[in-house]
Amino acid sequence: MTEPVRILVVGGGYVGMYTALRLQRQLKAELRSGAVEITVVAPEPYMTYQPFLPEAAAGNISPRHVVVPLRRVLGQCRIVIGEADRIHHARRTATVTTLASPEDGTGAIRLTYDELVLAPGSVSRTLPVPGLADYAIGFKTVEEAIGLRNHVIEQMDIASSTRDPAIRDAALTFVFVGGGYAGVEALAELEDMARYTARYYHNIRPEDLKWILVEASDRILPEVGEEMGRYAIRELRARNIDVRLETRLDSCENRVAVLSDGARFPTRTVVWTAGVKPAPVLAATDLPLTERGRIECTADLRVAGTEHAWAAGDAAAVPDLTSDEKGKECAPNAQHAVRQAKVLAGNIAAAVRGGGFEEYRHKYVGSVASLGLHKGVAHVYGRRLKGYPAWFMHRAYHLSRVPTFNRKARVLAEWTLAGLFKREIVSLGSLEHPRAEFEIAAGGVPPAKGPAPDDD
Repeated sequence: MTEPVRILVVGGGYVGMYTALRLQRQLKAELRSGAVEITVVAPEPYMTYQPFLPEAAAGNISPRHVVVPLRRVLGQCRIVIGEADRIHHARRTATVTTLASPEDGTGAIRLTYDELVLAPGSVSRTLPVPGLADYAIGFKTVEEAIGLRNHVIEQMDIASSTRDPAIRDAALTFVFVGGGYAGVEALAELEDMARYTARYYHNIRPEDLKWILVEASDRILPEVGEEMGRYAIRELRARNIDVRLETRLDSCENRVAVLSDGARFPTRTVVWTAGVKPAPVLAATDLPLTERGRIECTADLRVAGTEHAWAAGDAAAVPDLTSDEKGKECAPNAQHAVRQAKVLAGNIAAAVRGGGFEEYRHKYVGSVASLGLHKGVAHVYGRRLKGYPAWFMHRAYHLSRVPTFNRKARVLAEWTLAGLFKREIVSLGSLEHPRAEFEIAAGGVPPAKGPAPDDD
């Protein structure tokens, strides 16, 4: 009996999920007959549609509708939830630590393959800023987005309850570091949400909240162009958001954000969105990497100088064939990742069946960004839009791109209902510690409390 062709997909994000999904369709007969096996290794059992994270944080979309369960959409694939620790392509093996590894004591498992697809994506790129690891939060996962929403509302509860003006001021100060999509959209949506929420507090006005955006370069949202970037700055500043360009976060120790321009802000909220870097597993492979740590690829998405290895997305340095600039690579964004997955799946199917490979070629058509409810900027096909038209285009574009009809319908239904009813302003911070109340009831130590109030 002929051994099946084993395809290993490392990563369950845009590229990983979309590639496996298309392979299911293109290799349907081979999968049914057992001639091909597809294994997907991912750290989470779902794919997160990251452009919807700001709306999830603002409460416009339910968190469960921002993610796509891998087992549901990849029914013909074997799903392994775990982290790929090392890949030895010369031996066609990958070492994976699964959720069961610490429990059963057997350690990591070893998977063998014939064709490798590397799509682990990226992780937050941090800098050695004092206090960053202790006090800051990122904005790349749905857990971080919902945790940040709960945190913001919780800080408003603290500010409303405290009698200490210093604690109140720190609770109502929110510092976002990074002026790209993630930072600007997260800040804009959360500021919109918090401003609305303030109407339900008897002693907090919208102008009491202090929002600060820190960006090291001289512009924000470079993807939408310089003119739209300037408009975005004017729009944010008109909402009393302090936008600081050519400024860095020097420290956030002891809950004080110290900026390179000398400003100091006592704050209980620092959100770090200052860029990404390739996933650590890339450094634990025997595949060629660029100076920036990405997998070196050819235009047909094969790993350069390597047989039976493929890569795309944030982890891959793919030549941009539409650019006149020599040596330019495709930007690590969702627009390229989704389109690369289509070409990648077709080329892998051709490798299995025998056939020619297609080169990836996509001219960047522009970008859209939300600045809160009914506000946005866009630069698409040379046309510049702002305000409501840009916001509407932002929603329409991402609704068309979110995977599966099921998710499209649910997101559209939530948007429709949100237009008919008031915003949700509930903080479910206790979800992060679900056993806390039971532990106290069972005789555990209650949380530390402040001094008792005076009896006057």
